[in-house]
Amino acid sequence: MLWKSCCGVFEGGGVRGIGHVGAACAMQEAGYQFADLAGSSAGAIVAALLAAGYACDELKREMESLDYMKFKGKGLASRLGLPGKALSLAFRLGIYNTVWLEEWVEEMLGRKVVFSFGDLQRKGRILKITASDLTSRRLLILPDDLKDFGLDPDTFSIARAVRMSVSIPVFFQPVRLWDKEGNAHLIVDGGLLSNYPLWILDRQADLGICPVFGFRFTDEGEGACGGGCGARPNLVDYLKSIAATCMDAIDNSHLSAGDYERTIRIPAIVEIRGEKRKIHAADFDLSRQESSQLFENGRRAAEEFLRSWDFAEWKRRYGEKKGEAVMQSGE
Repeated sequence: MLWKSCCGVFEGGGVRGIGHVGAACAMQEAGYQFADLAGSSAGAIVAALLAAGYACDELKREMESLDYMKFKGKGLASRLGLPGKALSLAFRLGIYNTVWLEEWVEEMLGRKVVFSFGDLQRKGRILKITASDLTSRRLLILPDDLKDFGLDPDTFSIARAVRMSVSIPVFFQPVRLWDKEGNAHLIVDGGLLSNYPLWILDRQADLGICPVFGFRFTDEGEGACGGGCGARPNLVDYLKSIAATCMDAIDNSHLSAGDYERTIRIPAIVEIRGEKRKIHAADFDLSRQESSQLFENGRRAAEEFLRSWDFAEWKRRYGEKKGEAVMQSGE
C-alpha cells in the first residue's frame, strides 16, 4: 500500500476518545499515515499514543479494556464520599487527582520507548498539546511554552503534559508548574481555552508536508440544546452547559468554511436497546457496549469523510498555491 501522509488534530472529549481511535483506524485502513499530531485533553492522549507509534488496532484493544473509573484517582473524594469531595475541592482545588492517568499514559508510551518530547523528535515526529495556565490566564502550547518556565522541552515528560491537558477544572486537581521566579502556576485542561486547536499544525499544511485533518465530536440527532431545550435544567446540566460553552466558543468563532471541510465529525450519540443517549466527557461509567458504538461512530464518520476527500486534488492545489507564492516572490 502506498501511504499518504497526513496530520491530525484531536478535540478534547473525555471518555469519548475511543471515537477518535475509530476514526484514526479508518484513516489508516484507507492508506493514510499520521505524521505530526496535536490534541487537547482526551485528544492529547490519542495524539500522544499515535505519535509514539501505536497502530490503531493496538489502541482499540487498550481503550476497550480500559476502566475509566480509575481516571478518578483515589483520595479523600473516594474514601469519604461527599465530605471528601468538598475537602479535596477546598484544599486541593479539585475533587479527583490524575496520578493514575499519568502513570497509565507513561506506561503506554514506555512500551514504544517514548517518554519525552525529545524522544518523538528523534523519531521525526511533532506532537503539540494544549493546556491552560490559570495563573497567567493564557493558553499553553506544549512543549513550546515550557521554556517560559525554565524547562527543557526536549526532556519534558509527555505523560505529564497530557496530565496537564486533561485536568478539567473543579473535577480534577490542577497540575502545578513553577516559573523562573519560583511562582507556582496552576495548569488545567487545554480545552478550557482551545478544545479544538485545528490551527496548531497549519504550518505543516502551508509547507505542503501534509494535509491537516481535524477530529471533532458532534451532538447530531439532538439539536443545538442536546435534547434538553424544553426541560427544566438542573445544576449538573447547567454546569455542563457552562463548561461546553467555554470550551467550544473560542474555537467555533475561529473556524472558517475551509476548516469545517477538513473536519471529521464524530457523533457522540449512541443507541442502547432503542434508546439514544449522548455521551458526555465525564461519563466515566461508560459501558463496553457504549464504548464499542463510539468507536464505530468514529470509523463511519472518517469513512464518510474520505469518500469526498481527494488526496491527489489536495496535492495539486498545494502545488498551484506554491507556484503562485514563488511567482509573487519573484515580482
